[in-house]
Amino acid sequence: MSLNIEILSRAANEARGLCMDAVQASQSGHLGLPLGCAEMGAVLYGYALKQNPDKPRWIGRDYFVLSAGHGSMFLYAWLHMSGYDLPMDEIKRFRQLHSKTPGHPEFFETPGVGMHDRTSGSGRRERGRHRGGDENGRRPFQYGRAPHL
Repeated sequence: MSLNIEILSRAANEARGLCMDAVQASQSGHLGLPLGCAEMGAVLYGYALKQNPDKPRWIGRDYFVLSAGHGSMFLYAWLHMSGYDLPMDEIKRFRQLHSKTPGHPEFFETPGVGMHDRTSGSGRRERGRHRGGDENGRRPFQYGRAPHL
């Protein structure tokens, strides 16, 4: 299957618009990552990632590790556009108290977020843990035992 560059390009521009509006409304946040990486998000969320917005904790999903919490609006835009339970009202509440779109993504608060980071470099650590899980983490499922998550 080939990539539809026109559709992915339009999606990237729409994500940029969402990010600019949300950061402007909150008067806080960073636009470098969301604007500069929009095409990557379009390819990942529109083509490459295995995901199911109706089952955000699906065990067979692909993980997107964002080790740049300050660019979280990038992730929120793509989760919203991919159909996760992140409606426009939550996008408009970016970085507001008790919203599903806090300044740094939060596990269990934002659908589609599989972990959250607190310290610099946490994303790299988690990426390594997920990579290891590709080789070792599936083995317990083959024998009917679930690992501690």
